[in-house]
Amino acid sequence: MASVGTLLRLMRAGFVLARHDAILPREYQEKLPFLVRLFGHIARLGVLPSSDGPGVRLARALEQLGPSYVKLGQFLATRGDILSKEVVDGLAALKDQMPPFSMSAAKAALYDAFGEEADTLFASLEPPLSAASIAQVHRATDASGKALAVKILRPGIEARIKKDIAAMALGARLAERFFTRSKRLEPVKFVETLARSLTLELDLRLEAAAASELGELVDAKDILVPEVDWSRTSLRVFTMSWLDGIALSDKTALAKSDIDKAALARILTAGFLKSALDEGVFHADMHEGNLFAMPDGRLGLVDFGIVGRIGPAERRYLAEILYGFLRRDYRRVAEVHFEAGYVPDAYSVDDFAQALRAVGEPIFGKTASDVSMSRLLLQLFDVTAQFDMHLRPELVLLQKTMVQVEGVARGLDPNHDLWGVANPVVENWIRRELGPQGLMNQAVDALYDLHRVLPKLPALAQDMAAIAARINENGLTLDTGSIEKLATARAHKTRWARRALYALALAALAMAVKLWI
Repeated sequence: MASVGTLLRLMRAGFVLARHDAILPREYQEKLPFLVRLFGHIARLGVLPSSDGPGVRLARALEQLGPSYVKLGQFLATRGDILSKEVVDGLAALKDQMPPFSMSAAKAALYDAFGEEADTLFASLEPPLSAASIAQVHRATDASGKALAVKILRPGIEARIKKDIAAMALGARLAERFFTRSKRLEPVKFVETLARSLTLELDLRLEAAAASELGELVDAKDILVPEVDWSRTSLRVFTMSWLDGIALSDKTALAKSDIDKAALARILTAGFLKSALDEGVFHADMHEGNLFAMPDGRLGLVDFGIVGRIGPAERRYLAEILYGFLRRDYRRVAEVHFEAGYVPDAYSVDDFAQALRAVGEPIFGKTASDVSMSRLLLQLFDVTAQFDMHLRPELVLLQKTMVQVEGVARGLDPNHDLWGVANPVVENWIRRELGPQGLMNQAVDALYDLHRVLPKLPALAQDMAAIAARINENGLTLDTGSIEKLATARAHKTRWARRALYALALAALAMAVKLWI
């Protein structure tokens, strides 16, 4: 049962959205039922006049509603599969900028985190350089004069976000209950994903851990991740070494520099794809303000509040889809979707392959500057919607980041050949994971599974013998519960039998490959 306060916050959000003509916008009125159109007209009474599109109006309303709603807008900007391009483009311009909180509040946060030692740990603390919805960043120095970047959470942000999330969750439940078409968009799960992301962002120790992890995984000759200063990091304070580079958002300074911007674009694209495919971990907020051109030609990364992770199955899905489009092998791309269980079996692989061809063929024969990966992804989402494919949550962040990367890379170099950079990365992954080496790794994993179950077989045999003896002595009686248990046991036994055969087959193949090599 929602509290009165939660209901009032949801009503306030609805009022702000209505004032900005961001709820039931006028552009879509002709597509709505009469009663809904009538409600839309009433909601827009006294609306602030604006010639901007619905996406821009929605972004402006979310900025007014505050930090949690800004994050909501950023998440919505990733849903090109369900929102129009006009709305997505408008949300992409969403500014995560807020007025900074005072220096006295920032110093109080340092004292709360480190006590009297704060004066020793931070010899100086400069006014904030940037202030976002969750935290703001200061330049500081230690006792030796070394420059530091210090990120401090906004005072009281945790309580505010908790209340906002409760209001969003109520709105999502109401949407699913009264608007059945919204269920495909899964608003409740969407808000749950947003809540988890925001919860992680409120513990700056987790961001520090993400920065440390990415620093170990990236290629240091091309990408620079600041060193985490663990002695100056706590729940609400994150400190790292200072990056003395040019932010890619500073177009004037970048234009005056002699940095090879085309090379930087290649580093950005290749670095992202290698991180995602090879490691399954990637920086998931790669907009221009978080990327720096370093004097030595490397790409600097900051702000690790959002880190994406994809498992081996999703990495294979991504690699094979990109590889299939690069090779124009649409049937293989379709088969990957079905193998991953992303498209219901009720549909035909051939029909899906035909639909994918309609997406892929228009991009071939064009120059690199005319081929947009983000456009291809959006068209792919349109097709998958026709085949009742629900976009997997773990792939949403990947798609959003890929679109960001493409936009930044093309900003650095309008002729950037994103597909040309992606090709060797994807080919190397396919060769390593699906070639002889990958098969051998799978064989080792399967043998390990078999090794774990073999010691349990004698005990299982004894249990079966005891059961058989009791049946022989007392006869066999089955109730519903017993039948269910037998069915579960049978399925478990069959599953392990298949794994054992699979392991032996892979082991034999691995040995054959080894001998052949």
